[in-house]
Amino acid sequence: MATMIKTGTDVVSFLEEQHEQIREAFTEVQAASGSERETAFYALRRLLAVHETAEEEIVHPAARRSLSNGKAVVEARLREEHEAKKMLAALEGMDVDSQEFERTLGELELKVVAHAAAEEREEFAVLSVALDQTRLESMQKAVKLMESVAPTRPHPGVESATANLLVGPFASMLDRARDALSRKS
Repeated sequence: MATMIKTGTDVVSFLEEQHEQIREAFTEVQAASGSERETAFYALRRLLAVHETAEEEIVHPAARRSLSNGKAVVEARLREEHEAKKMLAALEGMDVDSQEFERTLGELELKVVAHAAAEEREEFAVLSVALDQTRLESMQKAVKLMESVAPTRPHPGVESATANLLVGPFASMLDRARDALSRKS
């Protein structure tokens, strides 16, 4: 049940496809139980972690520069990402079949879906007009590269491009080692 990251032709379509994939992943987690739910949750967690890191590194800086109100828009998205990372980290420590997990997962889903809609409306729509196709395609390549080396677990407090550059490589190495060890047990 491993989630594969889909691709679009430019950064906007690529990330919008991932938003849909994230919505589907929430449905998969909610429909499963026991070890299947745990597997689905870890796939969702990984998808969210690498997706948000790539947005923080590539999309938000471009939005900050390209939108007339870029700083305010990006700061709002970063606050939402921080809250989602905290909830995701809390979910990691819960029994996946508990009522607390289901309640928190439902709250997280609502926040993530609202966050994705805000990104699509306030960032992606403007970037798709403000930037030329070559730049959008270049950004997609950068996002894919970033996702290939991004941390696979939530790290609340690491929401800026600078924080990701300073902490990200170490966090990614540790996350990927933990992921490898957890697959062997």
